[in-house]
Amino acid sequence: MSILSLIVKREFIAKVRNKSFIIMTFVSPLFFVALAVVIGYLSSLKADVKQIAVHDESGWFVSQFESDEIYNYQDLSAVDVKMLKENVLEEKYNGLIYIPQSDDIKEYENKVTYISNDSPSLGFVTQIESLIAGKITHVNLENKGIDAKQIEEAQAKVNLNLEKASGESTVKGLNEIKILIGSLFGYCIMMFIIIYGSMVMRSVIEEKTNRIIEVIISSVKPFQLMMGKIIGTSIAGLLQFIIWGVVGGVLLFIASSVLGMNASSPAVSAEMLQQNGEASAQIISEVQNYVGEILSLPLASLFTYFLIFFIGGYFLYSSLYAAIGAAVDNETDTQQFLFPVMLPLMLGVYIGFVTVINDPHGTIATVFSMIPFTSPIVMLMRLPFGVPIWQVLLSITLLFGTFIMVVWFASKIYRIGILMYGKRPSWKELYKWLKY
Repeated sequence: MSILSLIVKREFIAKVRNKSFIIMTFVSPLFFVALAVVIGYLSSLKADVKQIAVHDESGWFVSQFESDEIYNYQDLSAVDVKMLKENVLEEKYNGLIYIPQSDDIKEYENKVTYISNDSPSLGFVTQIESLIAGKITHVNLENKGIDAKQIEEAQAKVNLNLEKASGESTVKGLNEIKILIGSLFGYCIMMFIIIYGSMVMRSVIEEKTNRIIEVIISSVKPFQLMMGKIIGTSIAGLLQFIIWGVVGGVLLFIASSVLGMNASSPAVSAEMLQQNGEASAQIISEVQNYVGEILSLPLASLFTYFLIFFIGGYFLYSSLYAAIGAAVDNETDTQQFLFPVMLPLMLGVYIGFVTVINDPHGTIATVFSMIPFTSPIVMLMRLPFGVPIWQVLLSITLLFGTFIMVVWFASKIYRIGILMYGKRPSWKELYKWLKY
């Protein structure tokens, strides 16, 4: 067995036997599943109905306010306004819509007041404004001799049909699905780099602090030790991710079965199917179209590219984390070096969520999907939208070429820094180490 494989095996066994690793491997899925169950339960609970008093002195608008599951409107136009304000102050009502008397309905564009102890939500304010504006518009049309009902009947509702250039029909919201897939890939890579790159760095610092490294380095080359740590930690991390996925999936299935999280949905769906067969058939057809569009995506190639960029991105950043760990004596001293390493990752996430979503084939998205330090995130977010093969191959070549170059530089820092103690290194000293 080669020296590198022995180091990989040692690092892997050391990680998986660590108590914190074992605890986090099996406790984290429990935590996330419990969180999902709590969120699902809370979302199923009905919110408290808010009591809204309506004092309409004009009599024009009170009929516009219809109660629903969130707001209960009460016509209290006959009650004194001062008393209603006191009731709102005493929290007997959540709010009061006050509409004063006026002979000119146009004045109500700026005369309606909502009184409450707490600031209302923007959605609620918009809803009230829309109701008032709708009534004013209706009255204005009647005053000008225009039949408002005929205008409403004449209004058209357009349903745009989407079709590919090849002649196949497509569905709405497909881009959003592609964005979700790309964002999930990019987020997984970023989190893996941050979590397990830091683990490589802490492992180097620990061995350096305990002076174990002096014994190890007498038997192996610094480059072999660095690569062994990176590969061993990555294998342990992948194992942990797989366990999280399997355990989390099983727990979610058990929770949904035992707690009946989806029990109400099928009942509602069945009732809807009985009440409106045509609408339900249309919904089923749309769902089938969405599933068909998702399955028509090149899922195998997307997953393959994900693994390639995953490996390249992790190895690239982990070599930098290892070099930082070798250069310092404790984790506190790493802060000055970590920010420049994290900056490209944050930039990649920003470019992905701001630029790629709006223009996946634009100049900015294309350029940053080629830059090795941002390509693992940006390119993966572009791939579901279809990227020319030459761009993908060029991005992969640049990524792994940069990885080899960075590993070479990092190994030079690692070779010198691993035996340096008692002095906080500067950027100037790191540059000197590269010359040795």
